[in-house]
Amino acid sequence: MFLYIGTIFLVVYLFPKGGQFKYEFQKGKPWQYENYYAPFDFAIQKSASEIETETQKIKENSEQFFKYNEEIARNVKITVSEKVVPILASSELSDQFKIDVEAKVNSILNTIYKYGYITPESEQQIKNLQITLRSGNTIQKISPIKLFKSSQILAFINSQLGVQPMTQEEHAILNILYEEIKPNVSFDESFTEKALQENLEKISYTKGLISEKERIILKGDIVEGEKLVILNSIKNEFESQVWSKSNYNWIVAGYTILVALAFSMLFLFLRKYRIEIFENNTKVTFIFFNIILVVLLLTVLVKYDAKYIYAAPIVTLPLVLKAFFDARLGLFTYVLTVMLLGFIVPNSFEFIFLQIIAGIVTILTVSELYKRANLFITVLQITLVYFVAYFAFSIIQEGNAQNLNYEKFLYFVINGAATLFVLPLIYIFEKLFKLVSDESLKELSNTNSKLLRALAENAPGTFQHSLQVANLAEAAANEINANSMLVRTGALYHDIGKMLNPMYFTENQSTNVNPHNELTPKDSASIIVDHILKGIELAKKNRIPDRIIDFIRTHHGTTLVYYFYKTEEKLSGSADPKDFQYPGPIPFSKETAILMMCDSVEAASKSIKEPTAQAFDNLVEKIVNKQMEDGQFMNADITFKELQTIKKVLKKKLKNIYHVRIEYPE
Repeated sequence: MFLYIGTIFLVVYLFPKGGQFKYEFQKGKPWQYENYYAPFDFAIQKSASEIETETQKIKENSEQFFKYNEEIARNVKITVSEKVVPILASSELSDQFKIDVEAKVNSILNTIYKYGYITPESEQQIKNLQITLRSGNTIQKISPIKLFKSSQILAFINSQLGVQPMTQEEHAILNILYEEIKPNVSFDESFTEKALQENLEKISYTKGLISEKERIILKGDIVEGEKLVILNSIKNEFESQVWSKSNYNWIVAGYTILVALAFSMLFLFLRKYRIEIFENNTKVTFIFFNIILVVLLLTVLVKYDAKYIYAAPIVTLPLVLKAFFDARLGLFTYVLTVMLLGFIVPNSFEFIFLQIIAGIVTILTVSELYKRANLFITVLQITLVYFVAYFAFSIIQEGNAQNLNYEKFLYFVINGAATLFVLPLIYIFEKLFKLVSDESLKELSNTNSKLLRALAENAPGTFQHSLQVANLAEAAANEINANSMLVRTGALYHDIGKMLNPMYFTENQSTNVNPHNELTPKDSASIIVDHILKGIELAKKNRIPDRIIDFIRTHHGTTLVYYFYKTEEKLSGSADPKDFQYPGPIPFSKETAILMMCDSVEAASKSIKEPTAQAFDNLVEKIVNKQMEDGQFMNADITFKELQTIKKVLKKKLKNIYHVRIEYPE
């Protein structure tokens, strides 16, 4: 209850607290409701494309500021004068010629620095036909062509100094000018940016006003053009309203009820169909933790920028839940979560449809998650489904494929790439919540693991029996689409309790000495039954996951130790079944049911003295039918058709194992 209430309040806290527009509409579709009139005055908002066009136009026409450095111009004039005067003073040319040359030098400098000499870097920034030149506190608008550029300087000096051939003094002065003249106009980025921002802030996001009770749309009208713009405007108005305290409380109450209903459905599902998960607080916490993570991720993305919602890899939710539990629970939880996300995201119908389709594809296509190739193929399929579904939605809404938002396809690709992170995420969850996934099963099924190696050394016959059962169970699971990795791992560990008293089990007796000959049937049965409890204790001591321990608990169900039961009945005339019964519980899944059948059939097959096809057929039918009659599969989610399939697999495999070879001549 604490988890249930805490999760509800946390999810409601994450939800946006603005208003909700109560009508759903789509571009190009008829208005399904009654005639709609404005409930209050509101402004018509410009569309995103209109604002973008206006913004782009302002950026293109915004004033460009350039800074004129008076100090550089003054220093250049002083330096040139200091170098030119000595040259002219030492020259033997006439005084008039010297005066003319000095006048030309001053004229060149004054002309160049009248508007300025622009730096090459700033020259690249010129975009407008008119720029603003700022010198101190004065500004003037000029054409950029009035500024001198580096490519023009030498030619201009040549043209002004005199006609060819130049005198020696003129050559020297030309070199001085070319070397000393420095650029003094640069692009004023901060001033330009400030002016641009001021202009952008003046953009109006509205383009008209709708008065209260003014008709917006009639029933049956197509939602398009100006009607669509107005409807989007009032929808945004509702969603951006700051609610008063009384309205806020009602909104929160409504959210709380809806979220509570959704989580109640999840609890009902767990209680009815997954009681072992429902009764495990760690597993329930894990499920709700993943739901909260997804809601938190989408909330953050919507608050930052709603266009990124399709980049969120929320299909990792069913992948993770399938890895630790099963596909049905994964899909059920995912659908409920996506429904809750509909309160957060814009265009909720499109979002919910796309995500549910992607989730179904995820559940139906992914198998053996620990195989990286399978995950990669599933991610490609999910991404393709996103592409196709979004394309279909776009052509329905737009009426053609020309207005596709190709940016969303990029988000779908990012979504797929992020989904590949599910493998390390599963590993992290395993360590945090002490759960087991297919990746862990792969490690546990390694026969070189500590516990299985001990079984092979202490009870080699039981170890070989477990290997045979594992092979049979894996083949049967593959045929009925059960979790083959889980059932194989469970089969390898199902008899580990026998290693504590290996000689009391016939497969480990290498001599004719049978310790049961010295015991009563009840004591013998007690030792045989104890291998279940001892196996559970041994598994827990070695930190074997509960999903594997379930196979140890259930592989005999509530059946009898039949041999010693019959022996007691023969010796005493009667026997109490309770003294010879395994403690149970009975199998509660396809996988545990498969193990029970395979374990019994493999053990019994050793007693067939003349292995024939008919003998194996009769053995399998007899054992499986007896288990069905005893109600051992009542709680297992397995059908009659699947039972028949398993029988066929067991018959075929036993015939392959015990096939008769030709007799070789002596």
